[in-house]
Amino acid sequence: MKKNGGVVGAVRKIAEPLAEELGYVLWDVEYEKQGADMYLRITIDSEEGITLDDCERMHRAIDPLLDEEDPIEDAYHLEISSPGIERELKNDMHINACTGWDVEVRLYAPLDGAKSYTGTLLGLGEDGSIAIACDPDGAERRFARASVAALRTRYVFDN
Repeated sequence: MKKNGGVVGAVRKIAEPLAEELGYVLWDVEYEKQGADMYLRITIDSEEGITLDDCERMHRAIDPLLDEEDPIEDAYHLEISSPGIERELKNDMHINACTGWDVEVRLYAPLDGAKSYTGTLLGLGEDGSIAIACDPDGAERRFARASVAALRTRYVFDN
């Protein structure tokens, strides 16, 4: 049996060109156990956003390709979704796509007394650090990737 990373890589090779052909961006692929079942989650995005019809379209297109290529030996549930408005940013592509968005940076260990910072994502530094303009004063802060436990966009509701 392939390890989860092998499954994710194999599915990514199938899903990425298909998503592009359909006008989407492949945002993420996850293969994980939930309860007694295995789930293959493929997340797609587009500049116009993703609708239920888009998810169904991708599902119908990739399902026969997965059956044909057979990258997963065990039974699994296939889910296609949008990353949503509040999304986890896991890699450089995610960070670059969401530069200018409001984010929350959660750290493994406190920095200057805090483990969480919010602000506007400025992007990646030349050293790979994550830069944000912190709330409320807009002061720029950089966080080493190794210190970041989670980076998520956040939606700020108007009052």
